[in-house]
Amino acid sequence: MSDLRALYQEVILDHTKKPRNFRALEGAARHAEGYNPLCGDRVTIYVKLEDDRISDISFQGSGCAISTSSASLLTETLKGKTRAEADAIFERFHALVTGKGNGDKPGAAPLGKLAVFSGVAEFPVRVKCATLAWHTLRTALEGKEEIVTTE
Repeated sequence: MSDLRALYQEVILDHTKKPRNFRALEGAARHAEGYNPLCGDRVTIYVKLEDDRISDISFQGSGCAISTSSASLLTETLKGKTRAEADAIFERFHALVTGKGNGDKPGAAPLGKLAVFSGVAEFPVRVKCATLAWHTLRTALEGKEEIVTTE
């Protein structure tokens, strides 16, 4: 268990200090904004689609370490995935961080680095931090214009 906690800290801190794909994405087909009033996290997700595939994805915003690292890992994980694959990964990630499963389904690819968020389930108030970017992505993919809020 201490190995998982050490990996958690290493991955979270790395993606917080050096977030991947942290930029506005020119020519983004879709974008959405999210806000977590409890913690003050703010995120904008930008998505470029080619056919039904996420060809590029990025984010901007400010927030706690969990929120920032989750958004960073989201962009790394979902680049090149179809919308259906992104939705399936969201469902597994959500189950993981809410404690409703380990996130892995038979026959599905493992969650990879996203598995470090398994400890978030122990801190229910932090679930909103971890899932803000994911809910915002869903709104962007649906083409909705409203601001996503965790409340």
